[in-house]
Amino acid sequence: MPPSRASSRVRVLLPLPLSEAYEYGLPAGMEMLAGGFVKVPIGPRVITGVVWGAGTGAITAERLRDVLTLLDTPPMPKPLRELIDWVAAYTLSPPGAVLRMAMSVPEALSAAPERIVFARGENTPNRLTAARIRVLNCVDQGPLRTRSELARDAGVSPSVISGLAEAGALRALTRPSELPPEAPDWQRAGPKLSAAQAEAAATLGKQVKRHRFCVTLLDGVTGAGKTEVYFEAISNALSAGMQVLVLVPEIALGTQWLSRFTARFDAAPEQWHSDLTRAHRRRVWRAVAIGTAKVVVGARSALFLPFASLGLIVVDEEHDGSFKQEDGVKYHARDMAVVRARLEDIPIVLASATPSLETVVNVDRGRYQTVRLPARHGGAPPPRIDALDMRQHPPEKGRWLSPILGESLVQTVECGEQALFFLNRRGYAPLTLCRACGHRMGCPTCSAWLVEHRRIGFLLCHHCGYRTGLPDKCPSCGANDKFVACGPGIERLAEEIASTHPGIRFAVMASDTLTGPTAIGELFNRFGNREIDLLIGTQIIAKGHHFPWLTLVGVIDADLGLAGGDLRAAERTYQLLHQVAGRAGRKDKPGRVVLQTFMPEHPVMRALVEADRDRFLANESADRKTLGLPPFGRLAALIVTGPAESSVAAAAHDLRRSAPEADDVAVIGPAPAPLHILRGRYRYRLLVKSERIAPLQKFLRGWLGNVQIRRPTQVQVDIDPYHFF
Repeated sequence: MPPSRASSRVRVLLPLPLSEAYEYGLPAGMEMLAGGFVKVPIGPRVITGVVWGAGTGAITAERLRDVLTLLDTPPMPKPLRELIDWVAAYTLSPPGAVLRMAMSVPEALSAAPERIVFARGENTPNRLTAARIRVLNCVDQGPLRTRSELARDAGVSPSVISGLAEAGALRALTRPSELPPEAPDWQRAGPKLSAAQAEAAATLGKQVKRHRFCVTLLDGVTGAGKTEVYFEAISNALSAGMQVLVLVPEIALGTQWLSRFTARFDAAPEQWHSDLTRAHRRRVWRAVAIGTAKVVVGARSALFLPFASLGLIVVDEEHDGSFKQEDGVKYHARDMAVVRARLEDIPIVLASATPSLETVVNVDRGRYQTVRLPARHGGAPPPRIDALDMRQHPPEKGRWLSPILGESLVQTVECGEQALFFLNRRGYAPLTLCRACGHRMGCPTCSAWLVEHRRIGFLLCHHCGYRTGLPDKCPSCGANDKFVACGPGIERLAEEIASTHPGIRFAVMASDTLTGPTAIGELFNRFGNREIDLLIGTQIIAKGHHFPWLTLVGVIDADLGLAGGDLRAAERTYQLLHQVAGRAGRKDKPGRVVLQTFMPEHPVMRALVEADRDRFLANESADRKTLGLPPFGRLAALIVTGPAESSVAAAAHDLRRSAPEADDVAVIGPAPAPLHILRGRYRYRLLVKSERIAPLQKFLRGWLGNVQIRRPTQVQVDIDPYHFF
């Protein structure tokens, strides 16, 4: 390319793992548009990037290359560009890697081609065959359709449509290929709110109308009607012509939520999650950018959509750990949603029955406001929770249900009511071993045991996806037919129910047995219609669902999440069990929850039985404060990975030796990670612990900027780690 003679320059950020924007020249006649999407050359390639600002003149004119094309797409809004820079700086990620999340559907940057549809023409053909008559009848009776759609509906070949068009009996019309989304009706009356709901809704409504940044915790017990309260806030935002983003931890859990939204606003919201087709995501992305998509409900990646006029953000189940992204750019969507709300200068609502300790402490410090819903809507009492000591009431040998819980199940079904059994373990059994030599079936690329999934006939690794059949012989000792399944998964629990309670109608629900919102919605409809007596599932059934006839919840292994050294283990276990317990007795009939536990004296179990959330959080807060752990201190994890353990270990120890000294920062480790091998790469971890006000990112930049790690060994940085595997 010849040297540019552009009169001005721009910096263009590219969706590549680059640490800064590149400088380009603007050809004569092309106007600089901050946030504009442009095509630029980089090496031998042409790539689409975003104008990040004016050029600096750092590159000589001889080396400067020109912007090739300015795309006819709404520019990326300034608050989103600022969010990308903020997330990159906070997580120590290249800005280009963060930009890539905001440009996840490149085809959305080009307008969709127009559709050719057919209407009645002025002429009537002399020869009217039966096929032609069917086509003309379809045109008269239905909407405008394309050639292929019309041929399909009339049961003819496309050549019949062409013949009618040539004869003047049909005329071709050009229409946009994508119709605008149906707008929610914010004037539609919602259900009658209780006094507490109405007061909370009024508070949120004032914040939306004020259109200023504020963070509000919507703190309500399970069944209090939090969703209807923030629906009123959504209505206020829509009445002002603003867009709304609702973040949910797992979109697959939102089938009932979507139905409630559609009933409230007479239109479905736009959805954004990984299960959608690229064509669907392309349409939603453009509708968001243009401003015609008024409400979007989505998983954490929806945070990076280019909203034209965002007026409100809602983070539902704000405590949920799945808001933390563990791959690529490691960010927490709840925390970054608060940042986006501040950059947009709009209110954000964090909703939960079991708010995270971070959020509770922010309320205590006065940084966040709070509105509370202390009672269930309609006056339903909270369920009674019992901790069943499995040391005193063990199940029969080879079984997992205590006789007491089994009897409760029978009584519940005999009364015409429904039950839910919760076991947060997928598959049939978490471990398969040889009875002859003790060999355990493990993943060849991860330091994890293979989980038997008897329904599909495979052993699976839940970390990398490796699968294999159960071998005929033990690979260690060669013994035949000596493999035994150890421990229960939900498939094994279902097998026990089928054996011991053959008259009970049950269904199994987990992320690997039901794929996609449609299958989940169909199962929930069957349960809601009382075609199923018992639902057996993992955490996918723990929250967000309302079943009036569900009165018994049984937790099969309540202690499961308490093992290990995770600083949030107790908090997460409490949140999960409280959420699943909240499914019971949500309407007229009282609910009961049975926790099968070997540690009924544990603070988590006592807090659940005594319904004393605030004391539990106060104790957790005191423990963390004493130890200087989040939210009273800060953590960052450095994960050193590579294909050779010796190189990874050496790099990790070299990294530790190069750490600068700082009074308010401590470096712990390195040590092999609990999940020592993942996808064929060895892993060592270092933990960086600092005071809350310490400049942690500055410390890490100075440290890592002076370290050279030779590939294929790599160092990953995780600011505010949520999982310690």
